[in-house]
Formats: sequence, C-alpha cells, structure tokens
Amino acid sequence: MTEKNRSMIQRRLIPTYIFLGIVAFISVFPFYWMISAATNTSFDVSQGRILPGGYLMENFKNLVAGRDLWGAMGNSFLYAIVQTILALLVCSLAGFGFELYHDKKKDVVFSILLLAMMIPGVATMIPLFKMISNMGLLNTVWAFILPSISTPFLIMMFRQNSRNFPVDVMEAARIDGLTEFQIFFRMYMPMMKSTYAAAAVITFMNAWNAYLWPKVTMTDPKAQTMPMLIANLAAGYTTDYGVLMLGVLFCSVPTMVIFFVLQKQFAEGITGAVK
Repeated sequence: MTEKNRSMIQRRLIPTYIFLGIVAFISVFPFYWMISAATNTSFDVSQGRILPGGYLMENFKNLVAGRDLWGAMGNSFLYAIVQTILALLVCSLAGFGFELYHDKKKDVVFSILLLAMMIPGVATMIPLFKMISNMGLLNTVWAFILPSISTPFLIMMFRQNSRNFPVDVMEAARIDGLTEFQIFFRMYMPMMKSTYAAAAVITFMNAWNAYLWPKVTMTDPKAQTMPMLIANLAAGYTTDYGVLMLGVLFCSVPTMVIFFVLQKQFAEGITGAVK
C-alpha cells in the first residue's frame, strides 16, 4: 500500500473517529459527573457544576454519620457472593443435565421454565414473602438468595452453551471410570469457564443492584444493602446531592471492577465459547 493510499484511507476514517469519540464522551461523562459531584457541595451540584471540588472528605463524613456504610457494603458483598456461587452451581448443573441427558420429558420441563421467564417478579413477590416469613428466614442471607438461586435465564444460558461441549470427552471419561459428578466438576466446569464468567457477572450485578426484594424482606437496619442505603439518602425532606453521589459512587465501583476484570471472559461466554 502506497503512502498516498494510506493517507486517503486515514482521511476517510476521520468521520468515524469523530463519531466514536462523541459516543465515548457521552458514555463516560455520567460517570465523570458522578465522581465530580461527589467532591462538591449539594448547592454546587444543583447549580450544574461539573468541575471537581474540595468537599470529598466532608461529604464522606456526612455519609458515614449516623449510617452503617460499611455494614451495608458487607451485607451487599455477602449476599451477592453467596447468591452468585450457589446460582452458578445450581444453574450449571441444570443446564448440564438438560442438554447432555435430555429427553422429551426434560424438554417439556425446560419449556415450562422458559414460560416462567414471562412471569413478572412482582407477581410472585407476595407468595414468596409468605413462604420466607413462614420459614423464619426474614433478615437473613437465605431470604435474599433463595428466590434467585435458580433462574430460567441462567439455566437456558448454560444449556445453550453446553451444546458445544464435546460428548466424546464424556464417553471417554466414563470408560476411564469417572462418575457423572466427576465429569461435571473435573471436565465440564473447566471447559465452560467463559460461560461461568459471563453468568457470574450477570448474577453478581443483579444481586448487588437488587432493591425491591431486599426492601421487602430485610426490615432490620442491620441487614440493609447498599441500594437500600442509597434510597434512604434521597428519601428525606432535603437531599444532599454531594453525599448522594458519593454513596452512588461507593455502590457502583464493585460492579464496575467485576465487569472490567471479567469482560473478556464475559464476551466469550455470551457468544458460547468453550475452552
């Protein structure tokens, strides 16, 4: 390729770069504004100030004053991590069984699971609350995770990606004397790590950002999560927007870290990659 042709191609790409730059700016600006607002007073935020200020420590002191910030963070981490681990185990076992041991009866059950995806969560909230209350599990980690320990979406995701799992490997493993559970834990899980990563990101983010169900079942202030704490910051007669944005920043960082760490595996898992 000559220098002239290369320069012509570069000039043609200028509008594309400009468009991508604008889109990137629009995508990043809300996050920047959140960080900037966390360092300003409520008055500055309400006036639309976008430059960083010097009130970060003051906002932090107001945030932790009378509020159990670290307790809410700990609860959110506990609930999200436990739910993620159990949901991955249960849903991957179900997807593994539905695809690699499927028959017509299992296909009927799987179709019923897919129909369950069409039922809104609020329609089942009252009976779920009664079940949790009768079992004496209110204000516990089990009240948070039991309704979401098995979801039709994750089961469908694992089943679809299990279609790429080599059946010949299973047959060879059986000849070598491995049981079905040994095949699952020693062979299936390592080969489906991209799917596990994608499912972990989705489950952790859903669990971390959950608000309505914890609001119903976690009536004890000691059991509140970060979204509940953020909602309480905006529930008063006056809202300190600097403190609110700092709380939102604390609530947003863990999910962003999880996504950026697992973004490559997330993309592979969504596309059904098997390694």
